[in-house]
Amino acid sequence: MVHETAPDWVTVGLIVVKTLVVVMGGAVTYFAYKAFRRTRSRSLGLLSAGFALVTLGSALAGFAFEILGVWLGLGVLVEGLFVLAGLSLIAYSLTEG
Repeated sequence: MVHETAPDWVTVGLIVVKTLVVVMGGAVTYFAYKAFRRTRSRSLGLLSAGFALVTLGSALAGFAFEILGVWLGLGVLVEGLFVLAGLSLIAYSLTEG
């Protein structure tokens, strides 16, 4: 399968969207962690860790591709693994009583 280079407007759009995802993910992680520090609730600690993993995964995919020059598929795989781990933690945190 041949992959073509995306037009510049797609690349810029992707950078803007990924940046906003990292900023918003960071904000959600911060507020969840702040709530954990206030309440010392294990569930909130797991929730904040899950959001941190999802946010980190999103950041790593673009970073790995653009800065480190790894294959796009490898960057997407790394992102997927972090998102999977983060969502698993989030789901587990919601089952904690």
